[in-house]
Amino acid sequence: MSDIKELVRQTAKKKILFLPHTIRQMSRPERMIKANDVEKIVQDGEVIEDYPEDERGHSCLLLGFDAQKRPIHVVCSPKEDYLAIITVYLPHPSKWDQFKQRLSP
Repeated sequence: MSDIKELVRQTAKKKILFLPHTIRQMSRPERMIKANDVEKIVQDGEVIEDYPEDERGHSCLLLGFDAQKRPIHVVCSPKEDYLAIITVYLPHPSKWDQFKQRLSP
């Protein structure tokens, strides 16, 4: 997963594109996730899942924390000229072990 992490960070240095769905998710009143928190997670976060066969192109799931110590998941896909932020959300503790591994239903 180090390959995708390096690719994410390299393309993010060029440009970060927040897709419309992402902006809607970040702006939900119960979330209110800031763009600079997402940018920090892109640079410093941990890749917890890799999706090389994603229909939107190779993508991954990152985990990071904001200034309030809330866990945040960022799904992103590196493109040639930019990093596409596909979605951003607050993972629910009942669905994740340490917010890093999915729990079975």
